[in-house]
Amino acid sequence: MPRKIVIIGAHAAGVDASSAARKTDRTAEITLITKEKYTGYSRCGLPFVIGGHISKFKDLIVFPPSFYRMMKLQLKTETTATNINPTDKIVDTTDKAGNTETIHYDSLILTTGAYSFIPPINGRDKQGVYSLRTIEDGQQIDQAIRNGARSAVVIGAGLIGLETAVALKERGLNTTVVEMLPYVLPVMLDKEMANIVHEMLEQKGLKIIIGKGVDEILGTERATAVSVAGEQIPADIVVVATGVRANTGIATKTGIATGETKAIKTNSRMETNISSIYAAGDCAESINIVTQKPHCPQLGTVAVRHGKVAGINAAGGYAQFTGVLGSAVSQLFETQIGVTGLTEFFAKRGGIETVTGTITSKTRADYYPGAKPIKVKLVVEKESQRLIGGQIIGGEEATQRINALSFAIQKQMTVRELAKVDTAYAPPLCETWEPMVLAAEMVLMRLRKT
Repeated sequence: MPRKIVIIGAHAAGVDASSAARKTDRTAEITLITKEKYTGYSRCGLPFVIGGHISKFKDLIVFPPSFYRMMKLQLKTETTATNINPTDKIVDTTDKAGNTETIHYDSLILTTGAYSFIPPINGRDKQGVYSLRTIEDGQQIDQAIRNGARSAVVIGAGLIGLETAVALKERGLNTTVVEMLPYVLPVMLDKEMANIVHEMLEQKGLKIIIGKGVDEILGTERATAVSVAGEQIPADIVVVATGVRANTGIATKTGIATGETKAIKTNSRMETNISSIYAAGDCAESINIVTQKPHCPQLGTVAVRHGKVAGINAAGGYAQFTGVLGSAVSQLFETQIGVTGLTEFFAKRGGIETVTGTITSKTRADYYPGAKPIKVKLVVEKESQRLIGGQIIGGEEATQRINALSFAIQKQMTVRELAKVDTAYAPPLCETWEPMVLAAEMVLMRLRKT
């Protein structure tokens, strides 16, 4: 009999898991179950549709219906998995019409993702208060703008918060960002790097409030303003971007263990503590490559890699997931921002003594038209002199430099080795001295003084 593989969730991790499973076992019966109407789309693209860079939300759908037919996948949309019986290996489901079904499996993959975390702010249930996690969320925000919204407050200055704030500003709304922590992008950047982003955003017309929380969302039935430390900020739209939490409800109900990050605990093959059940994506825990401790970065790049490993193993193959660095990039207005590995702050919190080096350079030869500034910060473990983190802010070419630093960290390159790497040069493309190399030399100078 053909192997039966059931996947709960049908986005980045789930669809990549199904694809890997199909390539591993051509005869398997593979079923995907999702509560959502739309499947296989890029959540990361939602702010860029709101900002007008992408014409419509349906353009974010990476895997159209033809993909599932071609791969011989059975897709059940607007269907909820209500119960898992790991003894009998069955999943109970209910669709939007209330019809129930019991589905048998040989292997089960949980790719249940995450949900937007809404802190207990007074007034959070008012009309005009949104999160941004699904296409439907994005459509509601877009419609509010089309209906005449003129002002917005974004609560949270993480990546999604700032991308959404930029999008709202690009649509002509007076936009304020409120962040409780002392600087923007606190997970991605150290304070001195974050200050550069903060200044740029204010120059572009965003109002940024840091070190303060939202006291209340004001208005009767609909939000009209937000109260922050006694100040009332007008807001026709309030977007809560205070992070996401792993969606582990059905997992814990089934007896599947969660880890230190409160996401589903897995081994290197993405197996849970229950036989034949795997987990992948935003709901699943990983190991940080630098610290070797549990980590849950909840990034699309991690989700697809998780999914591939889980899919191969669920289909009878063998694959391992080697860990994460939390590498991430974005673009806010014309400024690119990237990170990989540990920031100086998180290294210190993890008990790692570091030495850092920061350099400001240009993305092309200084005399070449269009040369843009770029700032590179390296974080190095003092004792071993190994590179453990990097941050980049610049006008262009941040992504591939972050990728290069990620490679260096994974290969346990020392800062001395990085300072000697052979790099390319052409006036319209880069400076003679690669900024990453110059930053490495700054670290070496500091090491000589210690």
